[in-house]
Amino acid sequence: MTVAVVTGAANGLGQTFALALARARYRVAGFDVAALDETENLVEAAGSELLPVRCDVRDPESVDAAVEAVVREFGALHVVVNNAGIYPPIPFADTTIDDWQRIMRVNLDGPFLVTKAAVPHLRAAGWGRIVNIVSAVVFLGPPELVAYTTSKAGLVGFTRALATELGPDNITVNAIAPGLTHTATAARTTGAHGGFERVRDLQCVPRIEEPEDLVSTLLYVCDKGSGFLTGQTINVDGGSAKH
Repeated sequence: MTVAVVTGAANGLGQTFALALARARYRVAGFDVAALDETENLVEAAGSELLPVRCDVRDPESVDAAVEAVVREFGALHVVVNNAGIYPPIPFADTTIDDWQRIMRVNLDGPFLVTKAAVPHLRAAGWGRIVNIVSAVVFLGPPELVAYTTSKAGLVGFTRALATELGPDNITVNAIAPGLTHTATAARTTGAHGGFERVRDLQCVPRIEEPEDLVSTLLYVCDKGSGFLTGQTINVDGGSAKH
């Protein structure tokens, strides 16, 4: 059976992704610094099982131990979904070096560390899928998100370069770029100020994006049959950014 890791799986998009993969009969491990009880309960209610792993994606030792726990439990690893991320809206003039480094450590160092720990196991399995969750902001460049946009643009570059390196190993690397999606975190940081409605009005599809709108794309890029798709950034934002 195919084994997948989803980072940032305690809530939001990560929780939706973990549940969707479990429903698609993947064996799923969820990584998060927070408790994964809610995600575990949802997955169990769907008739599947989640391996919850406390993991700080900024910490190499924590990441290495988490990946080893997955392989020890499931015997293999095939799919990595680098979803964990933070996006505090901060005007550029107010952005401190500590703010900048905090965002980069989660949004760029995290995928690097998780992927680096996972790749030997994907190679051992003979195939793999690495999926990096970026953002439509890399095409739009909105205000107050300079650090976040930079981190996600860096993750697009990581996706492209790594796809070139890992293609001969039958490992694909792709990115999915959501628009502003209706999660609890987005509601706290952006939705309270009318952000959902402003973004909706820029879209071709005139409704607010929900986490479930990303599931079909995730399942497509993770599928073993999608071995000829790599190095791509797939924009799933209702048409607000066209490229």
